[in-house]
Amino acid sequence: MSFLELRSVERRYGRVAALGGIDLDVKTGSRTAIVGPSGCGKTTLLRLVAGFDVPDAGTILMDGKVIANASGTVPAHRREIGVVAQDGALFPHLTIAENIGFGIDRNAPGREKMISDLAYTVGLDGHILLRRPHQLSGGQQQRVALARAMARKPKMMLLDEPFSALDTGLRASMRKAVAEVLENAGITTILVTHDQAEALSFADQVAVMREGRFAQVGTPRELYLKPKNRMVAESLGDAIVLSATIADGWAECSLGRLSVDTTERRDIARILLRPEQISLRSASSTDVAAAKPGAIFAEVSDAEFAGAISTVAVKLLNNPDSPELAAIGNTPLILKKPSVESPAVGEIVQVAVSGKAHILE
Repeated sequence: MSFLELRSVERRYGRVAALGGIDLDVKTGSRTAIVGPSGCGKTTLLRLVAGFDVPDAGTILMDGKVIANASGTVPAHRREIGVVAQDGALFPHLTIAENIGFGIDRNAPGREKMISDLAYTVGLDGHILLRRPHQLSGGQQQRVALARAMARKPKMMLLDEPFSALDTGLRASMRKAVAEVLENAGITTILVTHDQAEALSFADQVAVMREGRFAQVGTPRELYLKPKNRMVAESLGDAIVLSATIADGWAECSLGRLSVDTTERRDIARILLRPEQISLRSASSTDVAAAKPGAIFAEVSDAEFAGAISTVAVKLLNNPDSPELAAIGNTPLILKKPSVESPAVGEIVQVAVSGKAHILE
């Protein structure tokens, strides 16, 4: 069942269409991530759902009731929606306990215990409740912001890039912790982010946005493995796109004959491979000379060490029998490999592809 429904929602600022008539369904208790570049309309969408802005056209329904359309809108404070901003937006003059309890009636029975329980729920130690926001780390501040938003027992939570200011390691742990808290509370959530890994790991549903419209909406696995087009593919990770001819479930391309996920025939097509589908094996000039037809070899043209993972650029070789080993084109394949397996610059490698290639529109 859909908890939130957007139908043909538009928002314009002068001549600029921030949202161009979008549709979206968010299931009860689910987590949806909206991913896209800056200026694509992500935050505008969040503001409309929160009630901070009004659509020029279309309808927004929550729990089956209209909360916004061109003729009227339910005020933000009556929507039972929590919002966590990028910087947490804590009140610097209040203690952590006062921040968390800001939305709780001061005369509510058991108010102090409610605040303490909320702090515990988001993984905060009770001893920090008397501190001020500036005395906490970035991760702790985001937990306080989440606890404050949960204090009003919202039916929906909106997260506007809440992890972007955190260090890489802390970002991953916070993302997992927040997902668990919201799932346990049964709160329907929308996350706005430009981080590919964040969108794929956090959400049950991912919506890729570009220029005020959704390019594709689906499960993380569906969008990553079977994107509609190159834009969607590159929005969710590194992509290798090759020209090919398709027939009988096979593609003929610069990487040889590859299995594809369709039986249709195309004389001109573009296929997608994810870098992790391509493996490299060290080869010698003897291997190249004795190679069977269809074997693909390449030369490592660049390698960049980055700790556990290294980025490797390889140029395909057009004629294994040629002593010159001339490269096909000037554009290398860019792959990420474990550093312990990373080949050296100048090394000749044999290229193999696993899994099926996906055909792009």
